Amino acid sequence: MPQYRNDPTLPEPLFPGSHMVIDDDYVFLSGLTAEDIQGGETVLGDIREETRLVMRRIQSMLESAGCSLADAVRVDVHITDLDEIRMMDAVYAEFFEDRRYPARTCTQSPRLFGGAHVEITLMARRPGESDGTSS
Repeated sequence: MPQYRNDPTLPEPLFPGSHMVIDDDYVFLSGLTAEDIQGGETVLGDIREETRLVMRRIQSMLESAGCSLADAVRVDVHITDLDEIRMMDAVYAEFFEDRRYPARTCTQSPRLFGGAHVEITLMARRPGESDGTSS
């Protein structure tokens, strides 16, 4: 049965949803922006710092669910200006092992919550008790 969790270090979602939904196999994270994170307003406008702040929080949320970014299998990134994708990518790539990136979609979304410039959502496969091989 899925668990519906909110990160206790984040404000309650303003939307009818949960920060995380965890089932036997996956962890699903709702989209997260710098504006969603307390104190995030100090970095709004800098795509690199917003991305770094969001990725650090995602990393922490995954750890609270027994996962890591190495378990990520799918990421959706929304940015307000695709001309800034390389700057966002440079920071995003720092959080993954080289050439071990999850599947990803990146779209331009002209308006994100609270004036943020990047929103990231993620799905991670939960590590099993075995080595991950199927029988």
